[in-house]
Amino acid sequence: MNGRWILKTLNICEQFYKTKEIFFEDFSYLMKLDGEEAEVLHAFARELAVKNFGKEIYIRGLIEVSTYCKNNCYYCGLRFANKEAKRVRLSKEEILDLAKHSVDLGIKTIVMQGGEDDFYSLEYLKEIIGEIKEKFSDVAITLSLGERDFKDFEVLKNMGADRYLLRHETYSKSHYERLHPSSMSFQHRIDSILKLKELGFQTGCGMMVGSPYQELENLYEDLKFILKLKPEMVGIGPFIPQHDTPFRDFEAGKLRDVLNILSIVRIADEKLLLPSTTALGSIDDFGREKGILAGANVLMPNVGAEKLRKNYKLYDNKIGTEVQNSDDFRGLEEKLRKIGYGISRSRGDYK
Repeated sequence: MNGRWILKTLNICEQFYKTKEIFFEDFSYLMKLDGEEAEVLHAFARELAVKNFGKEIYIRGLIEVSTYCKNNCYYCGLRFANKEAKRVRLSKEEILDLAKHSVDLGIKTIVMQGGEDDFYSLEYLKEIIGEIKEKFSDVAITLSLGERDFKDFEVLKNMGADRYLLRHETYSKSHYERLHPSSMSFQHRIDSILKLKELGFQTGCGMMVGSPYQELENLYEDLKFILKLKPEMVGIGPFIPQHDTPFRDFEAGKLRDVLNILSIVRIADEKLLLPSTTALGSIDDFGREKGILAGANVLMPNVGAEKLRKNYKLYDNKIGTEVQNSDDFRGLEEKLRKIGYGISRSRGDYK
């Protein structure tokens, strides 16, 4: 590899790390790195992650709670208009059982994720969160249940929910409107994320990489939004088509692009909680491991119910990440050990 390219890449990374500012030209340069050249970028980001977290990965126990959704996002297999989707939801008792299962495995963060399903009223969620916190006071609760009334967010925070992940998907209004029906408001999505931050949640935003009609300028705007918002978490994964959606014929996002933006976002905030997503593992057999080596520090194995796992079809060819027993957990540890990492037993809060 040409030494001049190494120096240029390192110089851009150093400047961005110090100033938290980056010109589009330099951003474009980093995003187009590939192969050995990209490894310089990934190594820079990886070193920042190791400096802050050591070689330990935070584990979140993912519980998918519902395949019902009132929205019609054009990219998602759970969209309301998809008559082929099998609709399933978990009861409070099932969620509590799975929370206990997660804690028994040694996992200190529970993530409740689902479509925007009005079955989970504020009162019902208060009961679930209250009982989890009563039984497992040292466990963090992350919610990823979409947009809700702002008063709901406040009540859920007061009940003990610690984190809320609401991906913005794209910070371009025109691009957002090409991915969603007119009933969904770009401004309301952004306002919701800002409200979560204001309420004191450890707040997560995030975007799809390679989504239909996305330009490199869109990802640059995403980065600038992240720099301005200062979230505690950012969820980044590739767009993957689902065969029952209007976007069935579009190509999936590229592994290279996801890894490069992961590294860039790590440089933007070295303390960020940055997952290596299931979607990344779905486009490459070692995608999640490569994400960690590009600067990610979180994994979210599925500890949920089989009836949800097999029907939670956001996109095609979704890999299984289930951790159902101690053997599965040891298997996850072994995968990490092969790349020189281990599992953190902490809650993994933003610090």
